[in-house]
Amino acid sequence: MSKTRTNTQKLYDIIKKPLVTDKSHQAIENNNQYTFEVAKDATKTEIKHAVELIFPGKKVTAVKTVYMPSHEKRMGMKYGRTDSGKKAIVTIAGDPIEELTGV
Repeated sequence: MSKTRTNTQKLYDIIKKPLVTDKSHQAIENNNQYTFEVAKDATKTEIKHAVELIFPGKKVTAVKTVYMPSHEKRMGMKYGRTDSGKKAIVTIAGDPIEELTGV
């Protein structure tokens, strides 16, 4: 079990990128939920602190995490594996985040 990160630089390293798909865009519009790819060892409290640090003035109400296992992928005659990872579905209270809504 990892220790809770308190250093702000480490909190910035938790969130890798936002995941933008049709399903995640509907969740933004309907439920004010945002999907991020996060570090594999990140905990829910660390993800909450990181989102509140990156987007000041936004309050996180809930965090759900999902493990994404690797799977086989074929490129021509060769086989390989995709990287496994972790994603977080974060619910934000209040107004939507303009940087991620595309408005």
